[in-house]
Amino acid sequence: MTYSGEVRVGGPADVHELKDLMITKIAVGPMDNNAYLLRCRATDEQLLIDAANDAHTLLGTIGDDGIASVVTTHQHGDHWQALAEVVAATGARTYAGRDDADGIPVPTDVRVDDGDVIRVGQVELVARHLVGHTPGSIALVYDDPHGHPHVFTGDCLFPGGPGRTTRPEEFNSLMDGLESKLFDALPDETWVYPGHGNDTTIGTERPHLAGWRARGW
Repeated sequence: MTYSGEVRVGGPADVHELKDLMITKIAVGPMDNNAYLLRCRATDEQLLIDAANDAHTLLGTIGDDGIASVVTTHQHGDHWQALAEVVAATGARTYAGRDDADGIPVPTDVRVDDGDVIRVGQVELVARHLVGHTPGSIALVYDDPHGHPHVFTGDCLFPGGPGRTTRPEEFNSLMDGLESKLFDALPDETWVYPGHGNDTTIGTERPHLAGWRARGW
């Protein structure tokens, strides 16, 4: 089956099968959040990105193998509603951006800084700290040695623009971070997995950067 990244709450997951990594995308909760289950093909270790909602569905997707870790992309409540229950059921190690960890009501085992590496089995994810949507939002970049990169952006980047900000200085900070750490660093083929909605690519969004700057959101 070809991966589309189009999922809906109550519907089936979609699986992106890479050579070293399997990425399962599922939509959960009243705000249509995306959660991503990453599985290292070499070791079968699993990592969950955003235990957003509906712990029953997430735990069913995780299955009997459990997860070694769960990463929360940022402190907004719709991204951690199921975190306590998932951690209690799996014993997973928790990760979050250093500047958002105190805003998440589940203890963070590892506070993540820009450039830190988070591992799932033999696969490495590099954290990119993006300030603006929240103070400590992180994106996770997987540079696939057999193909193009993949980036999990939380609510910092969506098809059609950056995540929500409330003040001009927050918008400018988020845009600066997106440009320097994602658009300047990653090729057009990079697949983007956002915290809500459909996927996109860096190349699809790149021509619109100036327009986003001009409109201010």
